[in-house]
Amino acid sequence: MAKPGVTPKLRYRLLTGPDDKSFCERLSAALEDGYELYGSPSVTFNGKNVIAAQAIILRATSATPRKSSTSK
Repeated sequence: MAKPGVTPKLRYRLLTGPDDKSFCERLSAALEDGYELYGSPSVTFNGKNVIAAQAIILRATSATPRKSSTSK
């Protein structure tokens, strides 16, 4: 159970944004926080900037309980 006032970490996140230093810093911070890369990065061009996306996951530990596939 999460502590009051503390938001539990999401097990899956998709980081997106312009492919710049700020995006790399956010991704690096997430990796330092225990997340791992999931799949390959994607990039697109919006007519002005290259936009990057990278999925990241937090591996299940005793601190991150899994929900049963049968629970509702």
